[in-house]
Amino acid sequence: MSENLPTLPEGYATEALHGPVRLPALYATAGASAAASAVTDAASSAARKVMPGLRNSPVGRVLPASWREEKPGRVAASLELPRVAHEVRGLSADPEWHEKFCRVVRASTHPVTPGSDRSAVFSGALHALAFPVAMSLLTRPDFPLPVLGMVHLSNTVHHVTDVAVGEPVTATAWVENLRAHRSGTMVDAVVTLTREDGDVAWAGRSTYLAKGVHAAIAGQEPAGTASEETPERHEFTAPLPTGEWRLGAGTGREYAAVSGDYNPIHLSDPSAKALGMKSAIAHGMYTASRALAMTGVPAEVPFVWSVDFATPVRLPATVAVAVDDDGRGDHWSASRVQVWDPKRGRPHADLRVSAL
Repeated sequence: MSENLPTLPEGYATEALHGPVRLPALYATAGASAAASAVTDAASSAARKVMPGLRNSPVGRVLPASWREEKPGRVAASLELPRVAHEVRGLSADPEWHEKFCRVVRASTHPVTPGSDRSAVFSGALHALAFPVAMSLLTRPDFPLPVLGMVHLSNTVHHVTDVAVGEPVTATAWVENLRAHRSGTMVDAVVTLTREDGDVAWAGRSTYLAKGVHAAIAGQEPAGTASEETPERHEFTAPLPTGEWRLGAGTGREYAAVSGDYNPIHLSDPSAKALGMKSAIAHGMYTASRALAMTGVPAEVPFVWSVDFATPVRLPATVAVAVDDDGRGDHWSASRVQVWDPKRGRPHADLRVSAL
């Protein structure tokens, strides 16, 4: 099992972070960086729209006065990722926070071991626990892509063993696999959660696309159109729905309150439009977590789950859902959850889960 887990690339240094990592402050940093500079002219044009959206969102209150005026953009040289990992020790899921998170995404809980009075942390909540550490890398001054406006394409998570609510873990995050895409540049953000005995309990890989950023990548030959990474496109055929979600306009704010992810594109129509969106959209990880909560994964079974995101869920919305479990209880082996727009016939997310 361990051979499938992501490992820190050779030559990366580890930098310990002390104290809590605050997502609102990181988004404010990202906004300031976007307003000050951009990798391409297209990104620079979008950056000029960022700060008004931030000022009108909950992130605005942490913006320093020196960031309230736009600065001229600049063009970067060839792109190169920072060869460093951020590490935070002693992270744990607070019981009250975990209960609220599970309530928002409709997840049930189970004991970490049979008969234990401690609950296992829901896998989607572990992502929320680890995400700020990854975000601290994406907002470093030497990270070459504009964070605000990046498109979340997919996630793959190895849930190797349950982590108890309140149990301390060490989060280690890094970025890797910078590559060209027909619409811009892609990158992976990786986080592992390690127990005190040194074993990896959970590992997640998130893939992002910086749209419109076309630049040389350090150490690579310039990519031609034929060699650029382009995901396969399949015509979507809606399955027979097994349920629906009715998502209110405040869904993004509700998830932000428990996840700490106050990206302005999820909070309100004005803040989303300031960043080039047509309206506020649901968090991808809200959709993924709520889909995962509907699967029949038994307690104490190690599993891997992955989700591919297609069109965003514009709020408010009613979405159709189809859950397909291969077996239940002790006979479970895999699940698939599809989420789509029943009016337009467009897919939102496709989540697959299987036993490790």
